[in-house]
Amino acid sequence: MTIRNLQHLFQPRSIAVIGASARPHSVGATVYANVLEGGFHGTIFAVNPKYDTLAGRPVHRDIDSLPQAPDLAVICTPAATVPGLVARLGARGTRAVIVLSAGLDAPGPDGTSLRQAALDAARPHLLRILGPNCLGLLVPGIGLNASFAPSGALPGRLAFVSQSGALVTTVLDWAHARGIGFSTFVSLGDGSDVDAGDVLDYLAGDPGTDAILLYVEGVRHARKFMSAARSAARAKPTLIVKAGRHAEAAHAAFSHTGALAGADLVVDAALRRAGMLRVLTTEELFDAVAVLARPRPLHGPRLAIVTNGGGAGVMATDALVAGGGTLAPLSAATIAALSAVLPATWSHGNPVDIIGDAPPERYRDALAVLQAAPEVDAILLLHAPTAIVPSAAIASHVLPLLRSAARPVLTAWLGGDSVAPARRLCLEAGLPVFDTPEAAVQGFLQLVQYRRNQELLMQVPAPLAGAAADRAAARAIVAGLLARGCLKVGEADGKALLAAYGIPAARTAVAATMEEALAAAAAIGYPVAVKLLSPDITHKSDVGGVVLDVEDAAALRAALADIGRRVALARPDARIDGYTVQQMVHRPGAVELIVGITTDPVFGPVVLFGQGGVAVEVMADQAVALPPLNRVLAADLVSRTRVAKLLAGYRDRPAADLDALCDALVRIGQMAADLPELAELDVNPLLADSRGVIALDARLRLAPVAAGTDPLDRLAILPYPDALESTVAWDGASLVIRPIRPEDGPAHQAFFAALSAEDIHFRLFAQVRELSPAQLARFTQIDYAREMAFIASRVDAAGRAETVGVARVVGDPDNVTGEFAVTIRSDIKGRGLGRLLMTHLIDYCRARGLAELVGTVLPDNVRMLALGQALGFQATRQDDVVLLRLPL
Repeated sequence: MTIRNLQHLFQPRSIAVIGASARPHSVGATVYANVLEGGFHGTIFAVNPKYDTLAGRPVHRDIDSLPQAPDLAVICTPAATVPGLVARLGARGTRAVIVLSAGLDAPGPDGTSLRQAALDAARPHLLRILGPNCLGLLVPGIGLNASFAPSGALPGRLAFVSQSGALVTTVLDWAHARGIGFSTFVSLGDGSDVDAGDVLDYLAGDPGTDAILLYVEGVRHARKFMSAARSAARAKPTLIVKAGRHAEAAHAAFSHTGALAGADLVVDAALRRAGMLRVLTTEELFDAVAVLARPRPLHGPRLAIVTNGGGAGVMATDALVAGGGTLAPLSAATIAALSAVLPATWSHGNPVDIIGDAPPERYRDALAVLQAAPEVDAILLLHAPTAIVPSAAIASHVLPLLRSAARPVLTAWLGGDSVAPARRLCLEAGLPVFDTPEAAVQGFLQLVQYRRNQELLMQVPAPLAGAAADRAAARAIVAGLLARGCLKVGEADGKALLAAYGIPAARTAVAATMEEALAAAAAIGYPVAVKLLSPDITHKSDVGGVVLDVEDAAALRAALADIGRRVALARPDARIDGYTVQQMVHRPGAVELIVGITTDPVFGPVVLFGQGGVAVEVMADQAVALPPLNRVLAADLVSRTRVAKLLAGYRDRPAADLDALCDALVRIGQMAADLPELAELDVNPLLADSRGVIALDARLRLAPVAAGTDPLDRLAILPYPDALESTVAWDGASLVIRPIRPEDGPAHQAFFAALSAEDIHFRLFAQVRELSPAQLARFTQIDYAREMAFIASRVDAAGRAETVGVARVVGDPDNVTGEFAVTIRSDIKGRGLGRLLMTHLIDYCRARGLAELVGTVLPDNVRMLALGQALGFQATRQDDVVLLRLPL
């Protein structure tokens, strides 16, 4: 389940407290008091056979005696009673329950855990359970405080969701003191039914929530979480604190990749891919709340600092530079404008030091100039108290200007009691307020990083260069290795797999004897490298099992003899299967990289990239990403490592061919998605320079897939479904119908440009001349787990692929209802393409198990209404639109 029946949890019309009590400090007494005192607008029931009345209100003996089924019930009774209560509530018609009780892992009478018994009791009724072992739920906008938190929450437009009850109470207390309000406050507890993904899905569509903040300790359902997170982060700012950053993970010993791709790196990659912003500490969490609760659009990373003290400005600048931020370079025009309103002794740069004796007017004048400066994206106002002007007078004077600011303005009032009135005035005006320069800068950097994450999702990737991957050959290689029982695979077979995916690799041959090695070297051509082949030795160079630059046959004989002696001394127990003979690649100045695949227990396959070579684990310079990748995501992966600076070139070293490197990373991601048996891959080193990339070594580990297992289940993000591609005859020509992909951005923009104003109005219910980057990304970068867009593509006169039609469906998180739309290029309407695409879409939706298709059509869109009727849709007039519905 996902969002089904969650409206009864977050917007109930009635609530029952099961176990309401008068016993002081009990959960039942606290929850009932909170419900009554919260000002809930609906009907409130109390259930407890021990009382006739509580707080002057009647108490019902049991669930059956309630006059009506409550929308929401809060269970405050011992764990053993929970399954029975859930069953009775479900039978009465209740569809949401909050279980505050702990201890549900204990076995019930039949040996099943109480937790599972409660879930089993809820399932027939589609009843949703929040908890168990949670603090409860607050929805301040409707006066709902169904929790045992010590204080309520102010109404606002920020949602907070937490797996930690203790953090809920901490944030509530902190936010209340600062006047920050919330749309929803959720304690997930154990998340046995309603989990973080469900709540994200609900809040993404909640019109009362502008931003979402999560505290998560673990993720159980990776794809569900990723789909929900991607949906939420596209809709509104979504921040997350993921605890357990330094928990030890079990690493495979086979490869460097397995050892380097720690669990926290994978979490970081997943959150970045979703477009969320991760914060690491409770302090950063509070800073994030302060900024997100009072949002202003941020258009760039350049910060201007206004201060009445040079030291505070320096502290803020240090924090900004250390955090990778950008100090806005003030233009000559801005400096001249500031000089006209500031004393001659001002700093004449950024930070803008307006001198300690500044009256309120000087603050206002400086801020006005910076707000008008096009080179400034955000402003930080720092104030240290002085005896000359009260801080509150300064705040009062500048607040009208700051309230109307089009860009973010952050304030830091340094000190204690003397600046408290100024802080209060700014909080009441909706401005972010911080206690220190460093905290204010951190809040700004969080905004910058969030904007970068969103921009990454909107970039249109270029298509791959070179031939498509030979998946059939790759699968044949894997099948052959598994048939031989070969799970730890050496470099020769590893390079064959790379070749199937179009990744350049040094020519390599396997030799069982010295004579075979000599023959292989002659075929490859000297100089060669020769390496030990042993299933017992992972890192060959550690035992002297590698010799480079072997110039001729005599040198090869000597090298093999030397390897034999060294291995006999270092690892006399090791089995020796022979040698690999490899083309000696001379690429002076090339950078040694590592590229690999490993499997995370939660998020599945991940791609690793970083600085390679023999000291790869010592350097610890790596980043990971979830497959599938495209060129934009691959470039971002590279940029998150220190070795990216070497790849950019320096002194007389030209830059590496980044396109070739990104293509290799994309193809590695394809391998991770295509080959479910590929548990680990290590390409180290992968050389990169201005000529491109080439793999010198490749090893992999296979793991057989259990029979009956869906190979896609292991992927947190579904890859492009190429199996859905088809070629059909239409209008006397060949037409490809296939799912849309991110690389279709330019063709989709051209398709949109070819639509008439009327057709755009029919599709978007508005007049739009050009798709914005966000709209283009939304249309072309889809989540195949929840939506589908089939495009009709043909080759134009210039030999380029052009999009001539698209039919799309977006399913709800429960896979029950899908909302469809179809658009045909204006100059080719009336030739049956719309029907062709819609038939394709309907067949797909039936195969996915969707229950119904719905679409909203303007009454004057007669072509679409006629098509709907021909396809069996039911049409219903609703106000100014027509609703088309097709049960599947």
